[in-house]
Amino acid sequence: MSQSQQSNNSAQADVPAEDSRFSTLVRMLESAGGTYDIEKIRSAYEYARKMHAGQFRESGEPYIFHPLAVAEIVADLRLDTESICAALLHDTVEDCADKTNLVEIEKKFGPTVSMLVDGLTKIVPLSVDDKEEAHIENLRKMLLAMSKDIRVIFIKLCDRLHNMRTLGAKSEDKQRIIALETMQVYAPIAHRLGMQRVKQELENLGLYYLDPIGYGEVSRYIEAKYGNHKEFIENIRSVVDKKLRENKIDFTLEGRIKTVYSIYRKMYTQNKSFDEIYDFYALRIIVGTELECYTTLGLIHEMFNSMPGRFKDYISTPKPNMYRSLHTTVIGRDGIPFEVQIRTREMHEIAEYGIAAHWKYKSGGKSGPDADKKLEWIARLIETEDATRDPDEFMAAIKTDAFHDETYVFTPKGDVIALPYGATVIDFAYTIHSAIGNKMVGAKINGMIVPIDRVPKNGEIVEIITSSASKGPSRDWLNIVRTSEARTKIRAWFKKEKRADNIAVGRGMVEQQFKGYGISYTEAQFTQICENVATRNGFIGADDMFNTLGYGGIPFSRLSVKLKDEFDRTVKTEEVQSESEFRQIRSPAKVKTDSGVIVDGESGCSVKFAKCCSPLPGDPIIGFITQGYGISIHKTDCPNAIKSMSDPEKADRWVKAEWEMPAGLRSNDVYESVIRIIAENSMSLMSDLTGILFDMRVSVLNFNSQNRPDGTVVMSIKVACKNTDHFYSIVSRLRSLRNVVSVNRGFQ
Repeated sequence: MSQSQQSNNSAQADVPAEDSRFSTLVRMLESAGGTYDIEKIRSAYEYARKMHAGQFRESGEPYIFHPLAVAEIVADLRLDTESICAALLHDTVEDCADKTNLVEIEKKFGPTVSMLVDGLTKIVPLSVDDKEEAHIENLRKMLLAMSKDIRVIFIKLCDRLHNMRTLGAKSEDKQRIIALETMQVYAPIAHRLGMQRVKQELENLGLYYLDPIGYGEVSRYIEAKYGNHKEFIENIRSVVDKKLRENKIDFTLEGRIKTVYSIYRKMYTQNKSFDEIYDFYALRIIVGTELECYTTLGLIHEMFNSMPGRFKDYISTPKPNMYRSLHTTVIGRDGIPFEVQIRTREMHEIAEYGIAAHWKYKSGGKSGPDADKKLEWIARLIETEDATRDPDEFMAAIKTDAFHDETYVFTPKGDVIALPYGATVIDFAYTIHSAIGNKMVGAKINGMIVPIDRVPKNGEIVEIITSSASKGPSRDWLNIVRTSEARTKIRAWFKKEKRADNIAVGRGMVEQQFKGYGISYTEAQFTQICENVATRNGFIGADDMFNTLGYGGIPFSRLSVKLKDEFDRTVKTEEVQSESEFRQIRSPAKVKTDSGVIVDGESGCSVKFAKCCSPLPGDPIIGFITQGYGISIHKTDCPNAIKSMSDPEKADRWVKAEWEMPAGLRSNDVYESVIRIIAENSMSLMSDLTGILFDMRVSVLNFNSQNRPDGTVVMSIKVACKNTDHFYSIVSRLRSLRNVVSVNRGFQ
């Protein structure tokens, strides 16, 4: 080795690894051919390196490697200088708050970079007690920033992608939490934006951490099947290549195997066997023009037999995320089915990069009308954010409107309308226009009159019947519609047109709650309580609060606890009797807790439900006077209760108890109970269980499982249910599952 070579190698060895990584980023940008401000990007890198000095990731590498990796992914999306600067700086304000802030970022790098960094910075959750609410607020902030500049979400997806690629360094609990959030939020956003490459990698990585056994099993299926048919795939490529050349088509030919997550989803959500997945193999043919797409399709159908019902024309009817392509499934000469995708080069770029490929920097700073239209779902979410005070409803709107599968239906004029899966004809009416929804009196599907709660299917023609004599929407529609857009517009109508009725409805809700306390109060006290609660929660006054409750702007559950606390402070209650007096009269002092239980003839007693037997309405029950904690309610056949009643020192503390009918069976009363399941372990078990509980709208409060040596698994699922009938209907559905050995009532 020459002396000069040794000198160069020595110099390279002295270059810090992060500087070497930045040099790689610069080479990427220079080879991309765009007009990048390399000096500004270098300045952002040096500033980020300075801010993150001394910080390390859980893998042990210097923290600066993360923003560098995010910037590389952003560069691969071909975004601009400001996006790359924001990627390099995206964690500085959040993780280096003692060194920098947004004002400093704006001074050094300009208002646009500062705005992007702000959109990527989480809200500090110190003032939010509920971690779930903090998560929702952070997501809300990101979506609001995204509505102002779509680059926020592009960079955030790149950030999440690198975090998923390096997730192995975190604890198992954190892996599952981050992977679940990725599957529920970020992969669906990538899908809605048409960013298939990012979406597929997020889904595969998410599955790897959420179900590593299932991931491994599907991966082995893929390897085995691909190995067995490798020669078939090469032969198909060769035959298609020759045919297209003969017909002088300018093309690029790519092979594709379906992703692990796509196969997993089909196998375990659609109950398909591996052999029933016909699009496992695919050829992607990229041509120059739209006409060549259809010419190529004809050539493919000349060469191979097509499978009936397996052709989709996404060129004439694009997906809402701008995806356009022809899909057809044909059968090769060996009897093996495979899919062929045909698209132009422009369509391919959009399929890979989605809206990022049409982002406004490519057209002189203005987004095209098609791209803007595809972002309407963000505007709908912002409308929901403005129209509701409830973060839970905002999250439900996100999951329904933004991230759910879609149904494509037609107007009588032939326009395609995309609806979230499960949306009704009422949702369709409000998607067209508020006035159509408000004047709706009926609907037709394919020319036939249908009920207003009918859910249209793909390809159906939906016609809304309106009348100028309509009195407006019904309040019941709020329980029927699926989309937040329809719900928001219905509430807006009631808010504007029915204020007096809303006030009466809202006031009635509060009066009903107070009546359940069994304690008299004056009109002055009622007014004082409601005014205090209204003022503290941002309402102009009690009537404003009643109006909002009445039209559904806020669920009553968000205020019920606050109303009760204010009631306790305002209305004087009788003193709680001493334990000795309590025993003598064998009836507890009244308190304002609506438990749905009568103890010794008294309702509204302070009770708690024993966790050893978890009584439900419909169970025979008995009460036990505890020392300072009210009455503990047990089932009469509870082993602990039976044992205690035989103890002479405790026998006199047992009192008669019964369910207060119909209070114990009201639709808004729910109780905790535990279901104990023994089942043969299988990959589809969790999917089947959660599917049934979701279909029955059953809330899961806790879940534990334990594998046993005999190959079975024991699971305890704490659920919220209304009564014994409801509980045993859940049990009955679960017993119908294959591989389930037994389902019984358990203990907490």
